Amino acid sequence: MPDRPPSRLDSRGLLFAFAAYLLWGAFPIYFKLLSAAGPFEIIGHRVLWTFLFCLLAVVVVRQTSHLKEILADRRLFWGLTGAGVLVTVNWTIYVWGILNNHVVDAALGYFINPLFTVALAVLVLHERLRIAQWVAVGIAVVAVLVIALGYGQVPWVALSLAVSFGLYGLVKKQVGGRVSPLVGLTIETAMLTPVALAFLVWLQATGASSLLSHGPGLTLGLVAAGVVTAIPLLLFAAASARIPLSMMGLIQYVTPVIQFAFGVWINHESMPPARWAGFALVWVALVVLTVDSLRAARRPVVIDPEFMD
Repeated sequence: MPDRPPSRLDSRGLLFAFAAYLLWGAFPIYFKLLSAAGPFEIIGHRVLWTFLFCLLAVVVVRQTSHLKEILADRRLFWGLTGAGVLVTVNWTIYVWGILNNHVVDAALGYFINPLFTVALAVLVLHERLRIAQWVAVGIAVVAVLVIALGYGQVPWVALSLAVSFGLYGLVKKQVGGRVSPLVGLTIETAMLTPVALAFLVWLQATGASSLLSHGPGLTLGLVAAGVVTAIPLLLFAAASARIPLSMMGLIQYVTPVIQFAFGVWINHESMPPARWAGFALVWVALVVLTVDSLRAARRPVVIDPEFMD
């Protein structure tokens, strides 16, 4: 008998998953509204307020003992610290890309992230891939070459996002499933909070801060960055506990689809034929990868992200 009959599929889990990925998909709109602050100030506030919000949430939901347990484990602590550096790099590239009209490239980065994760499985974990997985990775490489040669520039924003988030997922996998998402994000942002705070204080001291100089809307938006970052993560964690991981892997494409649509039809970014061809190849590769994963009747190869930008 199957482990989880279709009749028992948790509708709340589906709702949580779609809510998480829809919120991540709307991030370009949110960060565009904060553009007066600039990408680095936005990231400084995002790190600071995410840490404070998560720390408060840890106390409220009574996970302080779990936090202390992880802090006492040097391997887990330093693993999460490394993950924090990687995700902050990812956030910075993402926000810079959004504010500089590279929304389509950001979407491309999250489309190719599962394919890059498969490549990491071979290069770092020395896993053996099935033929269909090799085909998918090969098509993705061709897609990037088509975009680079036809569009006239390497899609470095997309590649940087895929690499940084892929490495983040790898580090999180090495840490294992012993850390709750809330405690994990608390520690990931804790070590970078002093740097973020020092940078924000320097901006304020030099008169370059946007926090209080562009009206209450921007101030509220910067402070709310912590809540905006944490809520999709918590929704994702709730969904992961209720529905199969394979279904989470399929729903995750909602985010880059929304971002792609925003970049093309709202932000009006250039889409010459070569770029369309490259995206089409990426989508073919993802279809190959997804069908192969479903046929294998086991966990998908992709490392499912805890949150996006």
